[in-house]
Amino acid sequence: MAKRDYYEVLGVDKSASANDIKKAYRRLAMQYHPDKNPGNKEAEEKFKEAAEAYSVLSDADKKARYDQYGHAGMDGAGGFGGFGGQGMDINDIFSMFGDIFGGGFGGGGFGGFGGGGSQQAPRHRGTDLRVKVKLNLQEISEGTTKKFKLKKYVTCPHCNGSGAEGNAMETCPECNGTGRTVRTVRTPFGIMNSETVCNRCGGEGKIIKNKCRHCNGDGIVMGEEVIEVQIPAGVAEGMQLSMRGKGNAAKRNGIAGNLLIQIEEEKHPLLIRDEKDLIYNLLLDIPTATLGGTVEIPTIKDNVKLTIEPGTQPGKALRLRGKGLPMLNEYGRGDIIVNVSVYIPETLTKEERKTIEAFKESDNFKPTESIKEQIFRRFRNLFD
Repeated sequence: MAKRDYYEVLGVDKSASANDIKKAYRRLAMQYHPDKNPGNKEAEEKFKEAAEAYSVLSDADKKARYDQYGHAGMDGAGGFGGFGGQGMDINDIFSMFGDIFGGGFGGGGFGGFGGGGSQQAPRHRGTDLRVKVKLNLQEISEGTTKKFKLKKYVTCPHCNGSGAEGNAMETCPECNGTGRTVRTVRTPFGIMNSETVCNRCGGEGKIIKNKCRHCNGDGIVMGEEVIEVQIPAGVAEGMQLSMRGKGNAAKRNGIAGNLLIQIEEEKHPLLIRDEKDLIYNLLLDIPTATLGGTVEIPTIKDNVKLTIEPGTQPGKALRLRGKGLPMLNEYGRGDIIVNVSVYIPETLTKEERKTIEAFKESDNFKPTESIKEQIFRRFRNLFD
């Protein structure tokens, strides 16, 4: 099923402010919250869909890419997942966006996913990593694999990420393992209970008895990892692909950050990219333009022969079908468009000048009104 437009999902237009986007997401998240719709798969999918839309439109950089490229700028293929329905679970959404509800995602008394009134303990989240990859036209045309050796935070191998020596943890005495504390406050409207994250354990429900001597209780250490990235065919300059969970590891087995891959294009010496089409500027000599002939045109892989018809005029565009680039997540390929120009010699020998002057009286060398209109129309179209 085709993915819906993110603005449509949240019910806002492109001019909506960040605050309007946040309000729209909060309304939908409350409407489709799993605790309000237990066992309702349709509501759960709408909950995830709203979170996916908000994850993009609430981020200025992602929003700009989405406005320019649509979904193609957000998701790749071959291992580049999206956000909501493509692997992100409910707890991840709670962890990432719970802050907009103030004091816990449930807000208004809703518990964590699964009901029962218990809040999900907040999980630490690792930071994202960014890398740039420069691709030539052939790599963009066919897709490619790149390897990166990254220095990053990884899970501490000594304590397996728990942060505790020998994995020794004990229940937090402050919250009795719930990760939440309730504070009673007297207000002009009466006595009210306020539930907040436990200050002692940070919402984890457990505390470390003895800190791991290798990571000092964080559960992460600096290390290296070789990551293989599958770049799909059809990417473009400025696109950013994401590999979820390949960024920095999070403290104490939290949610790892993402690896963001920024696409850069190497300029081709002869071909100019125009989305999925490639443009080649061909400069013909007068004899070939007049008499016709065969020329070689560069493509992404090699050269191909192109027949030039007699009387080919400057400004004419010839098309090599299917020799262009694919578009990300689309079928088919673009074309190579050959823009024809004709070279006029700047200097002539006496013999050449005499020959050219002999042509001046020939009607065949005098353009008709229709030919002039055709040529001028082609050049006008370049500036329309």
